[in-house]
Amino acid sequence: MENGKAAEVAYTVHIDRGACTSCGLCEAFCPVNVFVMDDCPQAVRAEDCWGCETCAGQCPEHAIRIEASAAAASVFADREKAAPLDPKTKALYAEWSRVLTEVLGLRWHPVAISLVKAGDPVPDVPIPEERLRYCQSLMAARRGRSLMMPANRHACPDGTSILGLTEMPEKLASGELYILFHKLDSVEAAKRMVLERPCLEPRTVDATVVTPLSDAACEAEVVAIVAQPEQIMWLSMATSYYTGHRHDFHASGYNAQCVETTLLPMTSGEINISFGCYGCRASSDVGDDCMMMGIPVSLMPQVVKGLTELGKKAIPQSRDKIYLPPF
Repeated sequence: MENGKAAEVAYTVHIDRGACTSCGLCEAFCPVNVFVMDDCPQAVRAEDCWGCETCAGQCPEHAIRIEASAAAASVFADREKAAPLDPKTKALYAEWSRVLTEVLGLRWHPVAISLVKAGDPVPDVPIPEERLRYCQSLMAARRGRSLMMPANRHACPDGTSILGLTEMPEKLASGELYILFHKLDSVEAAKRMVLERPCLEPRTVDATVVTPLSDAACEAEVVAIVAQPEQIMWLSMATSYYTGHRHDFHASGYNAQCVETTLLPMTSGEINISFGCYGCRASSDVGDDCMMMGIPVSLMPQVVKGLTELGKKAIPQSRDKIYLPPF
């Protein structure tokens, strides 16, 4: 691996000189400093290009195009393959998915998330040809697609470094990009936000794996659910059904799917909610009426059992508005 991406994947930066106005936004927003401004932008470090297309997205004249020059799948060509998920666990996951879907009335699949640790065998899950943000991969999985993404298939440097696939680019670590995006008031505030979020050690993870829970290919670490607030409320209550425990959720509007839905549940062993973030709402199909929850797999038996009990009376009565006075 070089520069945070698989060495066999390279990117060509195309700049339409006729459309370019030399505004400098590509240089400012590139998280890995590919561009240098002279009279016009020059991609002087194209070998460092991540393919995140932040430059293209910020270019007011749409003068930049990023082209990938190699396929992705070969990164694991010689890697040992993991054994298939045992039938008993696969059936258990499918039953969990059934209960969640039927009791809550979910529109989309619950998603099974796992991380392939550095050097571990890889599951039999397809690697996409397209580059995706991690949040986009979760959206694909909730619609039924299974994806394994090594670093060279991740399009967001922020999420990729948070999840331990790469080092974090300096412009992100320093908070500079958050100021350019007008997401925070000051560099100090941006640095605090970065400091307070968890991150896995760089290069401790070789790939992220997301699949529909009903068709998981390997053992899950977290189950992610994208749903309406009322449905997330019942999930929260299901976790507390036998204990009455009130939850201490950590949500900020930053790094929703990578930190709040995945990493916090994975590292804390507790459920966590997310309202989404700028990135996932700008780049995925998450609706304005949706939010997310991440559930550690260790808590899933408790959640499913509690939800089943709530589904017998509390949920249908609440949805029937039994306390609404007659008009």
